[in-house]
Amino acid sequence: MSGTDGSNGVGDGTRAVRAGLPEPVKHEPTLPGPVFAAHYHLPGDPTGPYTYGRDENPTWTRLERAIGELEAPGQDDVETLVFASGMAAISSVVFSQLRAGDAVVLPSDGYQVLPLVRAQLEAYGIEVRTAPTAGDAQLDVLDGAKLLWIETPSNPGLDVCDVRRLAAAARARGALVAVDNTLATPLGQRPLELGADFSVASGTKQLTGHGDILLGYVAGRDPAAMAAVRRWRKIVGAIPGPMEAWLAHRSIATLQLRVDRQNASALAVAEALRDWPEDLGVRYPGLMSDPSYKIASQQMHRYGCVVSFNLPTRARADRFLDALRLVDDATSFGGVRSTAERRGRWGGDAVAEGFIRLSVGAEDPGDLVADVLAALDESAK
Repeated sequence: MSGTDGSNGVGDGTRAVRAGLPEPVKHEPTLPGPVFAAHYHLPGDPTGPYTYGRDENPTWTRLERAIGELEAPGQDDVETLVFASGMAAISSVVFSQLRAGDAVVLPSDGYQVLPLVRAQLEAYGIEVRTAPTAGDAQLDVLDGAKLLWIETPSNPGLDVCDVRRLAAAARARGALVAVDNTLATPLGQRPLELGADFSVASGTKQLTGHGDILLGYVAGRDPAAMAAVRRWRKIVGAIPGPMEAWLAHRSIATLQLRVDRQNASALAVAEALRDWPEDLGVRYPGLMSDPSYKIASQQMHRYGCVVSFNLPTRARADRFLDALRLVDDATSFGGVRSTAERRGRWGGDAVAEGFIRLSVGAEDPGDLVADVLAALDESAK
């Protein structure tokens, strides 16, 4: 796929740099600072966009416009809402759209907190069905469901499903579709253009890219569905702080630069791991030999910064992580500093004890490849 998208004659880099900025005002900053306000001057009837700090904030508004411009360029009918975290965003869709007696389809290989979501949904009398991401297996359990939740590429296994196919099938059955777009980012994949009703993501990861913000968002086109999401945000108060929102907006300006560097380096690391003498079961959607590549190349503009592979034992994985010099042993992904972890240490993911999730940062690709290969060699001794 192309590395840029020229929707409306504007490339991804230009869009990211200018997304959500207000009209220029003489002597004012390009991106106004964060607005810290619990309340606003509000004489008379409570009309207008800003009435109370839990409901709206000018700093959120600019960030929401910026994300919306990335998720759906040139489409003014898309609404975006920001949240305090990715899980706050996920919860807002799931719990605002489902009622007792409804059925929802979740990925069985998705983010490790989804089992907690399943338990809560079932406690509310909602039927939860699960199926793997690969092979569009969720189609087999879709009949009668109210909501289909897709995570593609899946975390941490990096399987990919056909969003267009699943969305069309869900629509034919009267089901809503939400896609977790965290790993891809809006520059890698645009779920709303592929037929989804909601694009949901953790902005904690590559969207902001510096490992210093917790943030989430939901983008959608249907006014009634998004009104329910907004109402849920108001009820639970899952709102971002204005400083976090401002930092996120500032960080989006470098998104295209970071994504392109990290994606290219991830491919280089994946190729080096693929060519290692041991069979490591390397997964990266951008590898032409990867099982996900065919579908990924049809719906993704970029393939992400995460590479996964298996080492034969837990001890070998621990030695590998300890031998790394440029890669931090830490969770999460998408940051400018590379991280890796033995994912099985958390529980909840169906992975082997030696499974490694590697998030490729913005270091020089040659240095990263050398570091990873040296750690592999050292860990084998």
